[in-house]
Amino acid sequence: MDWSKFPKKIRIVEVGPRDGLQNEKQVTKTSDKATFIKELVEAGHQTVEVSSFVRPDRVPQMADAKELYPMVEDLLKTGVDLPCLVPNLKGLETAKELGVKEVAVFTAASDTFNQKNINATISKSFERIEPVVKEALASGMKVRGYLSTAFGCPYEGKIDPARVKEVALRLEELGCYEISLGDTVGTGSPRSVQETLDLILSDIDVKKIALHFHDTRGTALTNILTGLSMGVTVFDSSAGGLGGCPYAKGATGNVATEDLVYLCQTLGIETGVDLKKLSEASLKILTLLGKDTTSKFLRAYKNADFNLFIPTPS
Repeated sequence: MDWSKFPKKIRIVEVGPRDGLQNEKQVTKTSDKATFIKELVEAGHQTVEVSSFVRPDRVPQMADAKELYPMVEDLLKTGVDLPCLVPNLKGLETAKELGVKEVAVFTAASDTFNQKNINATISKSFERIEPVVKEALASGMKVRGYLSTAFGCPYEGKIDPARVKEVALRLEELGCYEISLGDTVGTGSPRSVQETLDLILSDIDVKKIALHFHDTRGTALTNILTGLSMGVTVFDSSAGGLGGCPYAKGATGNVATEDLVYLCQTLGIETGVDLKKLSEASLKILTLLGKDTTSKFLRAYKNADFNLFIPTPS
């Protein structure tokens, strides 16, 4: 790879408080979530996904969204973005009432996955998404689009990149400023990532594309390298590797933010995130959850001198 062509800076969308915690079995106290979010911002994160306005009976881990957001909204004054996921107009109305500035909508490139996830085909999902996006934009909100199963589906297997492009274009046409391509079950490979991006970037500006990898099969960082080599500068990740996917059997959490930040530091790519502060925040929330981390860096950090793990790029 020609490292000189890699971006000098990336933006990390920290999804631990939402996509991470909503897929943990244990429900985290609202006050602990608020502390976690504030510590992530203190570590240097500029975008932290706070919660989602979904049915409490479907996702009990996010039942406190209306209580949580007011506890962290002061962070907006520092220039931090605090997006929230909304599945429908009811969720959007709640977001508007709370003064949320950015929302995210979601669909998938797989009809079967969408049916399992939200009980709707891709086409039906857009019937729900379109009024949400229009209303959000009319209210002055930014809208981000999540596109799941972009590199593989647990039910349909390999996904045709042409279908991913088709759905991504529909999200862009609706007005999503950014489209996050999700490797929902961690089946992506450098080759599939390159093939999909080659097709999508022929019609969508790379600045509008983000990548969201799970590390189920240990390929997340190599996939990120592929994205970096193709000019992608926005990556979703989860502190401590929190999370998974309830609709994808065997799927582990998102790529750990610590591993992403460490990789970028070795390449001389700026993230704005203090790795030590991030690690401490992750270890605290993991202790509260009573679980270990999937992050390779964080495991090393717990057992060695921190200074040994921050190399200077040559």
